[in-house]
Amino acid sequence: MSEHKVVLITGASSGIGAATARKLAADGHRVFLGARRTDHLAHLVEELVDAGYIAAFRRVDVTDLADVRSFVEAACEQFGRVDVVVNNAGVMPLSPLSALKIDEWNRMLDVNVRGVLHGIAAALPVMKSQGSGHFVNIASVGAYEVVPTGAVYCATKFAVRAISEGLRQESSGDVRVTVVSPGVTESELAESISDATAREDMRAYRAVSIPAAAIADAIAFAVDQPSNVDVNEIVVRPTASAQ
Repeated sequence: MSEHKVVLITGASSGIGAATARKLAADGHRVFLGARRTDHLAHLVEELVDAGYIAAFRRVDVTDLADVRSFVEAACEQFGRVDVVVNNAGVMPLSPLSALKIDEWNRMLDVNVRGVLHGIAAALPVMKSQGSGHFVNIASVGAYEVVPTGAVYCATKFAVRAISEGLRQESSGDVRVTVVSPGVTESELAESISDATAREDMRAYRAVSIPAAAIADAIAFAVDQPSNVDVNEIVVRPTASAQ
């Protein structure tokens, strides 16, 4: 394994974020966790510290650039550097465009796209000054295909891929960039679906799923590569999934 790193994770209160915190902390990395639900974060950090790992948390709203900058600054103050940022926070309120759920469209744009951009804007200057760093941006299989009820969600994940590839090309070897795209994974994302038909369709779609720990393992694989190896894209699906 590579040297132990300082890893910041957004959306760390549950699902893929929490699983990634557990995996990377167990691998010896120092994890700094962010989300809006501080009660969940406090319990997770207590679990990790009790197990002998190094972990801390701070509330963060990824839609607020100043808040994300404060999150990164707090990590620097506590651990002295920022080696990896896992831009994991995301929402998925699927619905047909004809339902005109404009507030939900805007929420997806704010969290899924602006949230990633804010993470980059806050941490990239730190990484550049260090001469190294790594962004792991969580996309989706929806970054490669569009499905009914998923037009806006898929658009946000296509955007995550495009932003990540642009950042990779601009980084001149000092900052690594990885996109991890989960297929159907056990998480709370589907609970944000307010459209009844889309919610039932997603429940059926999730009949075959993989645990969040499988995505955490993929993230750990990318993080633990030597500095001259940049794993750019990883797609992880259930074996039985055709999509």
